[in-house]
Amino acid sequence: MSNPTAAMLVIGDEILSGRTRDANMYHLAGQLTDHGIDLKEVRVVSDDRDAIIAAVKALSAAHETVFTSGGIGPTHDDITADCIAAAFDTPIDVRDDARALLAAHYAKTGAELNTARLRMARIPDGATLIDNPVSVAPGFSIGNVHVMAGVPSVFQAMVESVLPTLTGGAPLVSKTLRIDRGEGDIAGPLGDLAATYPDLSIGSYPFQKDGKYGANIVIRGTDGAMVDAALAALSSVFPA
Repeated sequence: MSNPTAAMLVIGDEILSGRTRDANMYHLAGQLTDHGIDLKEVRVVSDDRDAIIAAVKALSAAHETVFTSGGIGPTHDDITADCIAAAFDTPIDVRDDARALLAAHYAKTGAELNTARLRMARIPDGATLIDNPVSVAPGFSIGNVHVMAGVPSVFQAMVESVLPTLTGGAPLVSKTLRIDRGEGDIAGPLGDLAATYPDLSIGSYPFQKDGKYGANIVIRGTDGAMVDAALAALSSVFPA
C-alpha cells in the first residue's frame, strides 16, 4: 500500500516578496519522510482571503493531511484563522481555553492581554488546539488541516506535537550515487533503470566542479532491498 499523502500551504506576502525565506517546508518535508507520509504538494499564497480559502479547500480534498504555515498572529494581516473557518463553513470566535492560555502567559510576563493579542485566541468551532511550548499562542486542527505559526521555532514545535497523532506508512529509504559524467551520458541507462524499477523514485541532480560535469543520482523508495538492488545495478553500469 502507498503511504498517506500530505500538502503544505505557506501563507504570507513576506514570502512572495522575497523579504522572508521560508524554512518551514524544508523542516516539514524531512519530518514527514521519517514518519512515512509523502509530501506531494506545496503552495504559497499571499495574505488574500479568497486565495487562502480556495487553496485550503483544494488541498484538503486532494490529500489526507494539510499543514498551513503563517498568518495566525495578532496583526491585521493575520487572517488565516478566519479563512480556515470560512473554508470549513464554521463560526469563529475567541475561545475560553485559548484565552486562558494567553491570559496566564501574559500575566507572568506583565504584558497586557489586549485586543490585538486576543486575536490569537480566535479558534474555529470544532477545532482542537495545537500546543505551542515556545510562545504559548496555540495553533489548531480542524478536519484534516493543521494550522500553524510561521515562526520557524514555533512551527517546528507544533509539527512535533501533531506528528504522533498521524498515521504514517513506511519511512522512505534514500541512497545516492555520484557519477562523474554529464547527464547526457547517463540519461539512457538512467531511463532504463527507472523503467525496471517503477516503484522507486530516481532523480538526477547535476553539478559542475572544476570545469567537469557530474550528477548525484538519488534513489528513493520504501523497500530498502529494492533501493539497494537498483543502486547496485546503476553502479555496475557506471563504476566508480
